[in-house]
Amino acid sequence: MPRPALLPIILALSAASAQASASRSGALEAADAWSRPAAAGLNGVGYMTLANHGPRAEALVKVESPLAQAVEIHRTTMSAGVMSMAAQPRVEIPAGGHVAFAPGAYHLMFVRLKATLKAGDKLPATLVFADGRRIGVAFAVGSGAPPVGHSDAAVTGVAERSQFVTKK
Repeated sequence: MPRPALLPIILALSAASAQASASRSGALEAADAWSRPAAAGLNGVGYMTLANHGPRAEALVKVESPLAQAVEIHRTTMSAGVMSMAAQPRVEIPAGGHVAFAPGAYHLMFVRLKATLKAGDKLPATLVFADGRRIGVAFAVGSGAPPVGHSDAAVTGVAERSQFVTKK
């Protein structure tokens, strides 16, 4: 890879490493974001918990990342013993509730990574909501889920991931 092409990737990784484990915009919060190691050119995955502390439902409609050619929102389901995965145009986050992005449930697919992700790296992304709000998130790259943060929403969401959406 030519040296000039590395600069945007280095800057994106530096910016992402400065972000906290929870990112917030108004009533919306993204917490416990993590990813797995993956080689450049392959697809990566992103997991997190999205919480909506507000009085009205919100919807995640798009995700962007400078380290992927595209980011797709997916949902894995099991029907008659067959697991399938399908792209989702949006994910509703109920008022006062949360949605778990976890293995076997909703997740983000980082399509054709532009750089190799190693344990300890941060994968930067921007969550875009139906109202135009944007939240920057840094996905911690590791071999598995990090310890659950201070949010009880993250614990409940993972435990009830078969329901995909939970409400407090």
